Amino acid sequence: MMTAKSVPRIRRPGNAGTRHAPRPGFARFLPPLPLFAMQPVLGHIAAAVARRRPELFARLGNSSRKRFLIDPRNLPIVLLLQPDPIRPRLRAYPRDRDVAHDVSISGSFLTLLRLIDSRTDSDALFFNRDIAVTGDTEAIVALRNALDDMDATLADDVAAAFGPLSRPVRAVFDIADRFASP
Repeated sequence: MMTAKSVPRIRRPGNAGTRHAPRPGFARFLPPLPLFAMQPVLGHIAAAVARRRPELFARLGNSSRKRFLIDPRNLPIVLLLQPDPIRPRLRAYPRDRDVAHDVSISGSFLTLLRLIDSRTDSDALFFNRDIAVTGDTEAIVALRNALDDMDATLADDVAAAFGPLSRPVRAVFDIADRFASP
């Protein structure tokens, strides 16, 4: 069953109505994100991963038709993943927009990055409340099992989608991980 969940809005303490309110967490270091420019890049990433990892989509079974809301809590956007093997989609939406989904996965950007990079145990993140998962339990378990069965990391496949720029993209992932490590 598809649900529409209102993703929490960015808190704007002290200046709630101002146009240039401060952004939370890691987002304050980034320029405003032009969503229209991000959509083709995100679509390319989804298609490239689908080409490289058809077994990932096959492992999802019926859950490949589900809509996964990925909520990096400290960024001003949310992502909607539809891992359909024929037409995979990954789109960004403003945080304050209601987006219909079957499953929601939320955590800090770096926690979610570590999750797709297989650098941390998803069960430990869940039980330590570093990530929150709501919605279709069968779909989230299928996604977790599919990611666990991969012989490489999803972050490597995302970086590979950038062709000759794959090494610099992977380096950015590694720098972000080091930046967040204690």
